[in-house]
Amino acid sequence: MAKATFLGLGVMGYPMAGHLVKAGHDVTVWNRSAQKAASWTSQHGGTAADTVESGVAEADVVFMCLGDDPDVRAIADLAIPVMKKGAILVDHTTASAKLARDLDDETRKAGLGFVDAPVSGGQAGAENGQLSIMCGGDDAAFSIAEPVMQAYAKAIVHAGPAGAGQLTKMVNQICIAGVVQGLSEGLHFAEKAGLDPETVIAAVSKGAAQSWQMENRWKTMVEDEFEHGFAVDWMRKDLRIALDEARNNGSRLPLTAMVDQFYAEVQALGGGRWDTSSLIARLKAADAH
Repeated sequence: MAKATFLGLGVMGYPMAGHLVKAGHDVTVWNRSAQKAASWTSQHGGTAADTVESGVAEADVVFMCLGDDPDVRAIADLAIPVMKKGAILVDHTTASAKLARDLDDETRKAGLGFVDAPVSGGQAGAENGQLSIMCGGDDAAFSIAEPVMQAYAKAIVHAGPAGAGQLTKMVNQICIAGVVQGLSEGLHFAEKAGLDPETVIAAVSKGAAQSWQMENRWKTMVEDEFEHGFAVDWMRKDLRIALDEARNNGSRLPLTAMVDQFYAEVQALGGGRWDTSSLIARLKAADAH
């Protein structure tokens, strides 16, 4: 069992850290809001650290699950200088591949290991311990982090060197953007054509059009319920990272760029905190005009 520290108790980190306790690890947590950390320890046990530095000093593995590159940068700058030699820093944040490579270099110089390990599966996946984890980093660091991450994983893939996990997560978000837009248009078309959505889904969900989004979101999309986890604001952050990387590597993402702008329209409707299936809302809003 590992001595683990988890930094960041948001909608993903809070349950992920809880699964580490259930798996038998010795867990310390830190959160910007001390009240959230206190709530976590009252529910799960473990220890709440007052500072990042005190929380990570004795840990074998330090996990981060934060918001964006600047958040990761700020917390890593506090953690890396005081982590013990041989410890592993694991970043579950969806962030840039460049930052992952930078942190890999910095941790090596400090005698540490690093794994970039963004996750997919949303809030439900975190709560149920069924996340897909996409990892970048060297074999030695991954081999230490992987058995600890099993506490909340359905699948863990080592995609390559540092940054490969983040690049794989970008592929994930690119694919989701296109699928959700297609599903939104299909449901909108069905409604306009006078078809019963449930009958349509029963017909098409067993064929080539089937997807996780279709199985899990068609009904709530039709009913304008968009309170199911991963928010539009965060999706736009992820798509920004992917589009920036595409400019660097020369790949062309016309559909992703278009869907990013569609999400901007959802934000303008007041849907920044709606889940990503809310793309259908902009189609319905256009009808209203």
